[in-house]
Amino acid sequence: MVPVENLWAFIVASIVLIVIPGPSVLFVIGRSLALGRLGGLLSVVGNALGMVPLVAAVALGVGALVAQSVVIFTIIKFAGALYLVYLGVQAIRHRADAAAAVNGEVATRSHWRQLGEGFVVGVTNPKTIAFFVAVLPQFVDFTAGSIPLQLFELGVVFIVLALLCDSIWALAASAARNWFARSPRRAAHLAATGGVMMIGLGGVLALTGNKH
Repeated sequence: MVPVENLWAFIVASIVLIVIPGPSVLFVIGRSLALGRLGGLLSVVGNALGMVPLVAAVALGVGALVAQSVVIFTIIKFAGALYLVYLGVQAIRHRADAAAAVNGEVATRSHWRQLGEGFVVGVTNPKTIAFFVAVLPQFVDFTAGSIPLQLFELGVVFIVLALLCDSIWALAASAARNWFARSPRRAAHLAATGGVMMIGLGGVLALTGNKH
């Protein structure tokens, strides 16, 4: 089991990352604006389900490697930090994509298709992959053993938090649908702000964390 103090620290770090506008958040906002409240919430659920295989892969593979090698741990940590910085830069460079997303027309899709599309976004979200690989191990208690189990527990906590926070984004975006539609530039500013925050998070991650 993950120690309580580690768990609370992880919850705080997770919430900070989840609320930063990234691929999943922009996807949920765009879907909510295009498909309404139900479409947005179905996309959130599909996105959360897409994280499950990522958690399992990290727990079964990376967990064992990290537990045995300080070098691998350090490489993963800095690779994840650099990738978060890269994502932040990309978010700023392509902030116009966020503005384009709010102009999507209302489309009719089956519930299963909406879940499936959300799943694809969740399983391919580079920000989530980087977080699971680089951040989860830093909250593991190596003296407690069962490293894969601890990683899986932390991953499940992250998924639940993402489900709750992204649902709030979906509800807010669907409620403010007309407000966003009147000024797509607002979505671009949101993406740029998220990019700056991701760059900052990457810097903090590279300089702090579990020293193994």
